[in-house]
Amino acid sequence: MARSHLTLAALATSAVPGLDIVETSVFGGSGGDFDCALLTDRDGRHWLVRVPRNERAESEQSADLVALRALSAGVRTRLHFAVSAFAGQTPINGTRAIVYEFVYGAKVSLGGIDVPRASSIGRAVAAIHSLPTSFVADSGLPVLSSIECLRSCVTTIDRAAATGLVPAALLSRWEAATEETRLWQFQPTVINGALSADSLLFAGAEVTGVLGWQELRVGDPARDLCWLLAAHDEAIPEVALDAYNEVRGGADRQVRQRAMLYSELELAKWLLHGTELRNQDIVDDAVTLLGALTDSVRSDVMNPIGPQTIPTMAVDEVESLLARTERAI
Repeated sequence: MARSHLTLAALATSAVPGLDIVETSVFGGSGGDFDCALLTDRDGRHWLVRVPRNERAESEQSADLVALRALSAGVRTRLHFAVSAFAGQTPINGTRAIVYEFVYGAKVSLGGIDVPRASSIGRAVAAIHSLPTSFVADSGLPVLSSIECLRSCVTTIDRAAATGLVPAALLSRWEAATEETRLWQFQPTVINGALSADSLLFAGAEVTGVLGWQELRVGDPARDLCWLLAAHDEAIPEVALDAYNEVRGGADRQVRQRAMLYSELELAKWLLHGTELRNQDIVDDAVTLLGALTDSVRSDVMNPIGPQTIPTMAVDEVESLLARTERAI
């Protein structure tokens, strides 16, 4: 049974000595993995208290807490957006209620992301990837090499292939991508590892906060960009990647191609999730999605997963490039 916001407020006062709450309300929907309440103290500051409802949520919360502690004040000064801070915790029925400083901003669905927001997302992701990797290693969080990132993809592909439910055309496409050495010649960076539209908070067109750091690690930067490829408007990922590369200097020329692979492998992971749970509805859904993806890639022969080449530019494209260059000088 869900805990009331008043119960959560009482837990918060136990977790944070001296916290003087004057107002409390339920935060988020009732069907999630957490009981959550928004608190207001006497000084007008806002806080969030969460209690996990299941083991998966408890594991996620514990990992997120480790990451938030790793993101020290010095590291946070390198980010132009807010990251929640741990305030206190208290035990409750074999788990923990954890109180966080509230991060302000509004969530926007993937379908609601427009061009200005996409540009801000690209800059925010680039800021994360520009953080020094040393603090991740010092905190004991995972540090993956490019080869280890590749092996992880190969393992997912092999496991999905073993189900016998992935179309041969997709397996060939994915395997070809893993065998293309130039695709995997990249410098691992700090990544959030779990980014999605639900991770981001906005004020207008600007990203004001990033939530959900439970997968913080050093790894493939493409993982933080792959979710954008699911946008119906093709301009959204392109604008985000342009803004990202403007900050990062375009050092990783194959980041979009790997992001495409990761995006497609999410369907393979969904299939594996269904088979592990023996949930036929999930398996059937994954098979349908994989079939649609197969049809899509067959009709889009100009968009393979492979090393990015520089296309011949039309006259108007050259003029546009020159105009942008002049404005930047």
